[in-house]
Amino acid sequence: MQPQIQSKLPNVGTTIFTVMSVLAAENKAINLGQGMPDYPMNEELVAMVCQAMKDGYNQYVHMNGYMPLRETIAEKVEFLYQTKINPDTQITVTPGGTYALYTALTTVLQPGDEVIVFEPGYDSYIPSIEVNGAKAVRIPLTFPDYKIDWALTKSRITERTRGIMINSPHNPTGSVLSREDIEQLRAITKDTQIIIVSDEVYEHLMFDGKPHQSILRYPDLMERSFVSFSFGKVYHCTGWKLGYSISSPSLMKEFRKIHQFNAFCCDTPKQVALASFLKQKDHYLQLGDFFQKKRDFFRNLMSQTRFEPLPSYGSYFQVYSYKNISDEAEKDIAIRLTKEIRVATIPVAAFYTDETNNQVLRFCFAKTESALETAAERLMKL
Repeated sequence: MQPQIQSKLPNVGTTIFTVMSVLAAENKAINLGQGMPDYPMNEELVAMVCQAMKDGYNQYVHMNGYMPLRETIAEKVEFLYQTKINPDTQITVTPGGTYALYTALTTVLQPGDEVIVFEPGYDSYIPSIEVNGAKAVRIPLTFPDYKIDWALTKSRITERTRGIMINSPHNPTGSVLSREDIEQLRAITKDTQIIIVSDEVYEHLMFDGKPHQSILRYPDLMERSFVSFSFGKVYHCTGWKLGYSISSPSLMKEFRKIHQFNAFCCDTPKQVALASFLKQKDHYLQLGDFFQKKRDFFRNLMSQTRFEPLPSYGSYFQVYSYKNISDEAEKDIAIRLTKEIRVATIPVAAFYTDETNNQVLRFCFAKTESALETAAERLMKL
């Protein structure tokens, strides 16, 4: 007899990213849907990883991460955010940013807890909450600027609220948190047991001179937070699945209890290479300008189409409205564009739990100029 199990995620199927990427491959479409670069990563870093393997760094590394790497991360945090972090007790290297987020939620959540989540939002958040027996309290970001309504947020806090998830720069919209947002977050969490789970994987991809309002800038908030980062987003190597989490010593102690029985540790030679390469600050300090040029290049090309841009101040992404082109639902037009125009995008509706149709699509501009040019040429036909 075939064993039967009760699904912990009965409403979850294949992600929209996989669906659209498969559809893009089938139709030989330019894939501006999936958030990953289509150009090579840094050759020096690749060589350093190869050298680490040749030098024998091929066995388990410390569960919490290679200490020289953690020390370099702590130096980087102090340089960027003027905050001292203890590399021994506050940093854990993880197999990617998503893993760090999941582990943070698993660390703190008990059945019946509530976590405030803003929509649209990265698709792993709600499943990670629900698989832990907790409830996602969904609050819509205001359209079209995708800002947090803090009055509404405050009204949804209850005695069961255990966490608030924030993401800046924001996937999928490219919006960013301001200093005022941080002050609002500080006010509603003060003197509570609420944990903040902050997704900051795009921390260096900030545009138009705006500063990244990292939770790490604010010691009082960091004491109640897990902050997640990704090396893949910084060094154009999303397939590495390597990141890290930073928290207070007491919270990180509990985080590591979960981590040790899951991944236990991460890829050793990559950590050894990054411990040195991360000291070269220019590689991450120039990312904002690098991606802003791509955003502006693509936006200039798209000005010749009937799509209208919504503001993007960070990340790999910009949302475009197609209200002047069609009344179709977002998923329907995304599929049609992939099949007929051969340009793949992601419907922003996929980042909501309930059906919505603001007539917007997410485009990833972390691509070569030739790919962006060809995609725009095809979209001009609409």
